[in-house]
Amino acid sequence: MGVRFQELDWRRTDLGELVLRRRRYPDVDGESRDVYEIKLNDEYLMSSLFTVAELELGRLALAELAYGTALDSAQESALDVVVGGLGLGCTAQAVLESPAVRSLVVVDALAEVIEWHRRELIPSGLGSDPRCRLVQGDFFAMVRGRSGLDPDAPDRRFHAIVVDIDHSPRHLLHPGNADLYQPEGLRRLAEGLHPGGVFALWSNDPPEQEFLAALGQVFAEARAEVVTFDNPLQGREAANTVYLARTAALSGAPG
Repeated sequence: MGVRFQELDWRRTDLGELVLRRRRYPDVDGESRDVYEIKLNDEYLMSSLFTVAELELGRLALAELAYGTALDSAQESALDVVVGGLGLGCTAQAVLESPAVRSLVVVDALAEVIEWHRRELIPSGLGSDPRCRLVQGDFFAMVRGRSGLDPDAPDRRFHAIVVDIDHSPRHLLHPGNADLYQPEGLRRLAEGLHPGGVFALWSNDPPEQEFLAALGQVFAEARAEVVTFDNPLQGREAANTVYLARTAALSGAPG
């Protein structure tokens, strides 16, 4: 691509102006690569320049299942997962790296972002993976409504629910999302998990003890993992947080 910067699409949405851009970014070896960016109004939602934490979010969630106590060998080869938040598709791609994943439902509020993946303006490959289904919907409303996270199968349960939507439990894209991060909202979310199922959440902020305490009120286990990565724009190491929580296993499950 000879053009160093290209606006691939622009849409006016209920949330504001949504833009997909591609730019050529120089690597340290003198080569350059395509970097994809999604902006909502004047705020960056995601850049493919920084994907380490988003990838680790999906991988850590599955690792937490693999090392848990509730899954037998049959379940470990037939995992059903939900990802809340599509973005550039990095977390969903990380989930699909595992051959143990039988199905993946990705929920995103913006139909435009889903369209970009289906049209391959964002080259994620998600639209062509038969295990993956992209669903337009309000993740928070779906949890709140108690009808489940799969519109085709109400009350369906999953082995993992992985969320990357808000910047952190405190810094929200919309104030209406706040209830998910309180114990009652977390209880509703946990109802969508199998026994021994995992909830994983990305955050741009350091671990928050208040949110860990809320997780501890609902889940049998909860912890925070700090993921570090190089930030070439600022010339320093950056860090994100991945929260991991697991529901109690069935009584009598192997330990």
